Amino acid sequence: MQYGICNLSIVPLRFEPTDTSELVSQVLYGEYFKVLEQRKSWSRIRLGFDKYEGWVDNKQYLDISEEQYKTIHHETPILSTDLVEFIEDTNKQLYTIPLGATLNGLSILNHRYDGPTINEQKPKSNIITSAFLYLNAPYLWGGKTPFGVDCSGFTQMVYKLNGYKLLRDASQQATQGEPLSFIEESEPGDLAFFDNDEGGIVHVGIIMKDNYIIHAHGKVRIDRLDHSGIYNQEKSIHTHKLRVIKKVI
Repeated sequence: MQYGICNLSIVPLRFEPTDTSELVSQVLYGEYFKVLEQRKSWSRIRLGFDKYEGWVDNKQYLDISEEQYKTIHHETPILSTDLVEFIEDTNKQLYTIPLGATLNGLSILNHRYDGPTINEQKPKSNIITSAFLYLNAPYLWGGKTPFGVDCSGFTQMVYKLNGYKLLRDASQQATQGEPLSFIEESEPGDLAFFDNDEGGIVHVGIIMKDNYIIHAHGKVRIDRLDHSGIYNQEKSIHTHKLRVIKKVI
């Protein structure tokens, strides 16, 4: 088994081993992974944090040892907390890193970082504060940063910044936590999931107080939440059908 770490800011994770393939997620700086299959130009990987799989360009990561992988994997994640920060290599060259980049591998990469970090669980009340860091970020299928994010990438990163682990896709996140029977039982920071006509979970958002929800739909936005689903007051329509509310924290 081979192992790797992302040494660049935001690397595409693709469905197939080609630059024109669908973006399924992103690998942020410092994220570590197992290499499941390696070809001439591409590798199929499994991320250490959430076990998500996809293909990355071999030029966009560095090999690490099994021991280094295990060391990072068993450490509490140390994350950057600014919208954009910089790390410096041994040649004094700067690299940008996005909000939520993982900094546990700095010594392995011989990089230096002087910015703010977080490496502890925050109270549930901090979830909404973190969510507002992504407000108005454009929707991007597979995205995980304030420069482009999808619905489950948004919820995963907000929870990660507060020391909690969510899986990557909305359907996977819906398997976590305890279900609530009514919106009235929910608290700010709980997750609401929405399904399509076939019953598949296709959307997720973070519940706020007073029956509002923050979610990624066109952009990260705030809408009303009722027993039917998400109500867009600008268009006077329900845009998503409520399936279940989950308390993860």
